[in-house]
Amino acid sequence: MSAAHQEESPPVPDLSTLPPDFLWGVATSAYQIEGAVRADGRTPSIWDTFCQVPGAIDNGDTGEVACDHYRRWPQDVALMRRLGVDAYRFSVAWPRVLPEGTGRVNPAGLDFYDRLVDALLAAGIRPFVTLYHWDLPQALQERGGWPERATAEAFADYAAVVAGRLGDRVADWTTVNEPLCVAWIGHLEGRMAPGERDLTRAVRASHHVLLGHGLATRAIRAAAVRPAAVGAVLNLSPCEPASDRPEDVAAARRMDGHVNRWWLDPLHGRGYPADMVATYGVEPPVRGDDLAVIATPTDFLGVNYYFRQVVADDPTGPPPYARQVPVPGSVCTAMGWEAYPAGLEQLLVAVSEEYAPARLVVTESGSAWHDEIAADGTVADRERTDHLERHLAACVAAVDRGVPLGGYFAWSLLDNFEWAYGYDKRFGLVHVDYSTQRRTVKASGLRYAELIRAHQRLAGSSDAVEVSR
Repeated sequence: MSAAHQEESPPVPDLSTLPPDFLWGVATSAYQIEGAVRADGRTPSIWDTFCQVPGAIDNGDTGEVACDHYRRWPQDVALMRRLGVDAYRFSVAWPRVLPEGTGRVNPAGLDFYDRLVDALLAAGIRPFVTLYHWDLPQALQERGGWPERATAEAFADYAAVVAGRLGDRVADWTTVNEPLCVAWIGHLEGRMAPGERDLTRAVRASHHVLLGHGLATRAIRAAAVRPAAVGAVLNLSPCEPASDRPEDVAAARRMDGHVNRWWLDPLHGRGYPADMVATYGVEPPVRGDDLAVIATPTDFLGVNYYFRQVVADDPTGPPPYARQVPVPGSVCTAMGWEAYPAGLEQLLVAVSEEYAPARLVVTESGSAWHDEIAADGTVADRERTDHLERHLAACVAAVDRGVPLGGYFAWSLLDNFEWAYGYDKRFGLVHVDYSTQRRTVKASGLRYAELIRAHQRLAGSSDAVEVSR
């Protein structure tokens, strides 16, 4: 971190222009926190399998124990209550509910989420259920996985099962989380499960994940007892050329297509961008009314934002023949990602103006740093606190520019299994000692609680609670 950045005070977000019903949340995902991978009838997911590939995960880590949330969930609900959050975005583990991916329902798996939802509601916390956060049942992978159309159809059946059980109490649903990671990183780059490097299969997977979203949206609404608000969650990045060279300008356009438009266009009824189909040289396997199904109207769009992409031409690299380059002098997180809060405002405004979604929700925003526990047991994570405040200020600025922003979910409630990075990278507002499972609220978590209370007071809410240090 530069000296100039250290001396500069973060802006204190002016929360007065946020809507009174603005949702303050935290987010997690099943494989990253639950552990208990063989408990109560759960079968392996593709991440259980990928974690066994030599060299796939830093330090040889796995999600076998993670944060032991499957057993410690009452403690974690109490932590959320302590922070004063309005909402909790969590994912359901598909192989807990349907061990073979289709067919037989595992009652014990559904019972776990049933208890969790009841506890959240009792604590005054609104459950946001994500149906797919990457843990495809290995049984379905062995039948071809997401490159096969049958997986999209199986996903709709799974969505109906979960909505049929929880839909009398859960009103807020997200279907698929970050399809870019599923298709491009999992099937093209091989850095995530299932670890493939095949452009044709990656394009096929991209289409079937989007088709699965549309089919699941319809299935949720049909199965849920109460009216359901449904949306997809995309990880998006502003894409800027590294120079004014025509090659870099064109590369930034391709990266924007790869990261943003390939997902946003079909969801909003525009089909797949023709320039990207040409770039890939692979046609998505569209049949019949697939594009209409993908564009099934939704109630909100979830946006996950972590960094912008400054892009240079890379004609010898993989599609989209563009590469992200470092920004000289920038502040970078422990992930090596540029901390660029202005990109969140830029992104929210651009998506709102171009696609006019009914509502936007920041479904993930957070940062990893090298946290240390002090002798007194506290975690003074100044960098994360700074990052949080600056990104919330960007949200306020976007609302001031007319963006219909309905909420913000900090990633993450807990330090957790960070996919191929294992346990070395910590994103949590709450520190987890993995050897003891002791939870410690970090300074960033305490600050988040203060901001939540401040907004609740401005909104005249009686739900504001004090948080003890």
